Amino acid sequence: MRVADIPSERLNLLNSGQAESTTLTECLAVDFAALMRATFPGIGQERLSAMQAASGAGITRRMALAAKLIHDAYPQGMVAALREHKSDTLRGWACYLIAEQEDMPLRTRLMSMRCLADDAHFGVREWAWLAVRPYIAADLDDAISELSVWALDPSERIRRFASEAIRPRGVWCAHLTPLRQHPEQALPVLEPLRADPAVYVQDSVGNWLNDASKDQPGWVQSLCDRWQQENGTPATARICKRALRSIAKKKQT
Repeated sequence: MRVADIPSERLNLLNSGQAESTTLTECLAVDFAALMRATFPGIGQERLSAMQAASGAGITRRMALAAKLIHDAYPQGMVAALREHKSDTLRGWACYLIAEQEDMPLRTRLMSMRCLADDAHFGVREWAWLAVRPYIAADLDDAISELSVWALDPSERIRRFASEAIRPRGVWCAHLTPLRQHPEQALPVLEPLRADPAVYVQDSVGNWLNDASKDQPGWVQSLCDRWQQENGTPATARICKRALRSIAKKKQT
């Protein structure tokens, strides 16, 4: 489906915060200025104009801008109000509002993000790790220590967050150069997930290692060999197949 194919009635519901998107196309179709006007009628025309002016920018930039404008208008904070909102976009803004908070220790920031990282909506879960990733990059050792505990969580969404948030290359975000150079630093997070029963987590771990294979193929191959020797499970085999796909493709050429 294209944005142009979304019925106007459906688009109006999304733009007024009365509905949750069901596809990536719907996520991308939301008019942030219209949604901001509907949700924060007192935010002021200047901020609405700034949001409208950014309508052609990438979605991650617009998410961050929306949070900044809201934070500037309501310095007491709107995280609690948006965290439980019906609109997934507004819950995504809550993720970026958490990122807007200054002088917040990484552990506190991660715990503030936890319920959004465990959100039922696929988009909110992505905004959760994207919003906090700059802080993870700035404090990588502590982040890995904290996320190694998340990797043991009963929720597959939280376990997946632990892996996805520190992918060496990632998607829609800056690379983590230290992990591109030394992926072994992330083993406290990766090792508990090497036979994870959830496909959602398996895909993330496989993608993590595939990222790493583009810089450190020998390390990834050795790790996968060890994992499969120590864990002869279908889950580990699936992770390793996904992890080694770039290496396998290179061997074929």
